[in-house]
Amino acid sequence: MGFAELAEALGIPEKQHARLRKVLEEMERAGEVVRTRTERYGAPERMNLVVGRLQGHPRGFAFVIPDHPGFEDVFIGREALGGAWHNDRVIARIHVPSRADGRPEGEVIRILERANARVVGTFETSKHLAYVVPDDKRLPEDIYIPKGMTNGARSGEKVVVQIVRWPDARRGAEGRVVERLGMKGDVGVDIVSIIRKHGLPEAFPAAVLQEAEQVPEAVTEEALNEPGRRDLRDWTIVTIDGEDAKDLDDAVSVVRLAPDRWQLGVHIADVAAYVPEGSALDREAYRRGTSVYLADRVVPMLPPRLSNGICSLNPGVDRLTLSCVMEIDGRGEVRSYAIFPSVIRTAARLTYTRVNAILNDEPGAAAGLEHLVPMCREMAELMAVLRERRMRRGALDFDLPEAKVKLNEQGWPTDVLRVDRGIAERIIEEFMLVANETVAEHCSTRELPVLYRVHEPPASDKVAGLSEFLQLFGYNLRMPRDGSVAPKDLQKVTLWAKDRPEENLIGSVLLRTMKQARYSEERLGHFGLAAEYYCHFTSPIRRYPDLVVHRVLRAHLQHPKALPAKLRSRWERKMPDAAQHCSERERAAAEAERETIELKKAEYMSERIGERFEGIISGVTPWGFYVQLPNTVEGLVHVSTLTDDYYHFHPEHYALMGERTRRRFRLGDRVMVRVSRVDVDNRQVDFLLDEESDVQTVVAVPRKGRQRAARKAAAAGRSGGSGRSKAGARKGRGKAKGRDRASGIAAHSGGSVTEPVRGADAAPLHAPGRESIRYDMWGLPIPAGRGREREVSDPTVNNPFSVTKSRSGGRADGRFSR
Repeated sequence: MGFAELAEALGIPEKQHARLRKVLEEMERAGEVVRTRTERYGAPERMNLVVGRLQGHPRGFAFVIPDHPGFEDVFIGREALGGAWHNDRVIARIHVPSRADGRPEGEVIRILERANARVVGTFETSKHLAYVVPDDKRLPEDIYIPKGMTNGARSGEKVVVQIVRWPDARRGAEGRVVERLGMKGDVGVDIVSIIRKHGLPEAFPAAVLQEAEQVPEAVTEEALNEPGRRDLRDWTIVTIDGEDAKDLDDAVSVVRLAPDRWQLGVHIADVAAYVPEGSALDREAYRRGTSVYLADRVVPMLPPRLSNGICSLNPGVDRLTLSCVMEIDGRGEVRSYAIFPSVIRTAARLTYTRVNAILNDEPGAAAGLEHLVPMCREMAELMAVLRERRMRRGALDFDLPEAKVKLNEQGWPTDVLRVDRGIAERIIEEFMLVANETVAEHCSTRELPVLYRVHEPPASDKVAGLSEFLQLFGYNLRMPRDGSVAPKDLQKVTLWAKDRPEENLIGSVLLRTMKQARYSEERLGHFGLAAEYYCHFTSPIRRYPDLVVHRVLRAHLQHPKALPAKLRSRWERKMPDAAQHCSERERAAAEAERETIELKKAEYMSERIGERFEGIISGVTPWGFYVQLPNTVEGLVHVSTLTDDYYHFHPEHYALMGERTRRRFRLGDRVMVRVSRVDVDNRQVDFLLDEESDVQTVVAVPRKGRQRAARKAAAAGRSGGSGRSKAGARKGRGKAKGRDRASGIAAHSGGSVTEPVRGADAAPLHAPGRESIRYDMWGLPIPAGRGREREVSDPTVNNPFSVTKSRSGGRADGRFSR
């Protein structure tokens, strides 16, 4: 419709046309409507258009991630970007027909919002010009720096560039250097570059610091006497955190009430008491969204005076908290609960390491803490009850390794350690989960406007791909016709794969099948936790959504019958934008944390060129396979370094296999590698396969000539030598060729291939009958019974791979220590 038609259809009088035009302009900037060249307005989804954020790729192409969650991602070729860069909000026109892989393809026709006004990169100069090479490889081009805009930067220096001219069809981007970070390679410069790249604010504005200084350093009498605040200072309450944690925002208490009943108290720092809505502290916390824990520093959401001071539940001092006290039965069900403001005084600051040592009865671990040992054991028992309840309803529990980097005083990595969850970590995890669920259900049943933590079910096409993948390992994932899947179905997969060689592989593929968790103003449930109600309540010092939940709960406790209408209306309007903003800041923080860890891993490995390590193949591609070491460092063995054969990639089997030698490298296999090269700038580690590595060799049933005929005859219960068909006679030349190929495979593999027996002595490959036999890519019969539980010792239900040997010298039993 044109403007006049739209105004008439909406019944808007002429005196309000200016206001309508302003609203339409805002909607157009947001991509909610599109104005055509003929000055007519339309809805994008009705015009073969899609609105969303552009996700770039280092190879130049990109995808539009639609704002509408039900739409598919749209592929955008390099030539169709229209000057758009990674993370820009764009409108794209969808082309017909779609790509061969079924994914829609399109071109960017409009850029709604630029996301890279400032870019971090390396300043370079040539004879006639200066330019900056962006650190983010997803940005498609270098940025030209005109004379007079270099800010004195030197070649090889890390800089921040302000874009002054965006690229178009004829000219590239131009910018000016606004900040010099230091020479590339200097200690600390790369971390600062990552901070600037993701827009992480380090220094707090003066107004925020001024407000923080006005917050008292100790709990005041006025706060202690707040109506409804309960005094829990005589309770035995402890914090359990990592050794280097400074912002202690959660504390716990456990009391056994009966043989099968406990009282669990989860006490969370009452940050909302010190950060009023709309204050400078609140606005800055919202802008940051979350604290960011980098390899060598923390970028906090709140100033240290609050996060490490009055809000941190330090031992032996009074602290304001919001408590969720639950009564839990022997099946892990919450029978009753109370949520209220409180004041506590923690009895001790425990660490995960100390609690794990106490629970493992290590000598001297309980010294000075003898009075807390009984409660620690009660916590462990209650944790097991809560975890069993979560597993019973179908929750997924991925026990994925995490890395911890140790740094010296100069910030250089001295060690990379794999961190596994112990009992103490699981105690806090389960206690926080049950508190979050209880608070979310409380808010939902009372229809309070809060931010929920949601995790939607995986898309049906992803589940279908997962099902096909699992069939390679003999597992039948049963799905309804609509392609949906329940959490319990995927939980069965993880339990089935436990302690098998493909466990890590299946876990990683399962994770890629999942959608990303996010914040939402709607209660959509949490698929991974198999929880109908879930929100974030337990970390208000470091996550803004938790602070929002605290603020709403405090208002609800002050007005238990109903929230004031104006307050409810204001929060309901704010929640959708807050949910999207907090989700985006969380993703940026996670990406920055990952990049700094990968940077320190690369620096650590750069001093270990030539050293040998044992690892597990964690990824297979046409260009080689990735190997993960026990300390979580990952590197590539490029296919060009495998010089003994031509290797072919088989994507459906996640494997590379030699053309002649039949040597196979498959996801989950153990190999020995040596460090050959490290590119610290790109966080890439290159490995060489060590000569002593134990590589598995696949023996295939030959497919040509007499061997193929014999196999078909055996499958049908006939002899291989009688009644040759005309087609078989015409292929006489293939007989000798097939025999030669079979003997060649045996020679290269070190194994033996048995010639099929002619006549009545032919051995059937399967039980006689009419059922057809399917063969895998190696020429081996696929075992029947994929739908049943398989035992390691069962030779008839196995991966569709056959190996000549295992590490135990016999048949591969599929086990290795984690």
